[in-house]
Amino acid sequence: MDDAGAIPMKFQIFRRSEIAPLTEDQFYAPATTTPEQREAMDKMLAAGWSDGEETRMVFNGPGFALVHAWFKAGYPLPLHSHSADCLYFIVAGSLSLGTEQLEAGDGFFVPANAAYTYTPGPDGAEVLEFRHTAMIDFRILAKGAAFWAKGLQQVAEHRAEWKTAKRPGRAG
Repeated sequence: MDDAGAIPMKFQIFRRSEIAPLTEDQFYAPATTTPEQREAMDKMLAAGWSDGEETRMVFNGPGFALVHAWFKAGYPLPLHSHSADCLYFIVAGSLSLGTEQLEAGDGFFVPANAAYTYTPGPDGAEVLEFRHTAMIDFRILAKGAAFWAKGLQQVAEHRAEWKTAKRPGRAG
């Protein structure tokens, strides 16, 4: 897959203060969703879902992409897959991945097209995502109305705290 907008390979330094938040069209190929999923996602976005996460493309070069993501406590991450292998490293906080509890310094690998989700811990989860491409086909797999209803409830319960949340393990 071609990485349109990739930074040419040369020695580079990137600074956190200069990295803008990602928009959906910068990171994901059009998400494959059903009309029901899109309607539920639109409701969650209108309720403040995006306040629960921050995602930034740190580096995008030929064959390499590095994303920094912070999912705040209570963020409902839907079951999903994407078309590229992805290696995660937990920088701060913790998360639950199935029955496994992972914390800062731990990591996990998700092969392309494998379904997964995780739940940020009580202080949230700050992760680095390493990929071979910036653009991915992000597929939402959560189909049941129960997930979306619970997700909408979680957004309502956590939105106020998301607005003032501090990154795990940091003062600011």
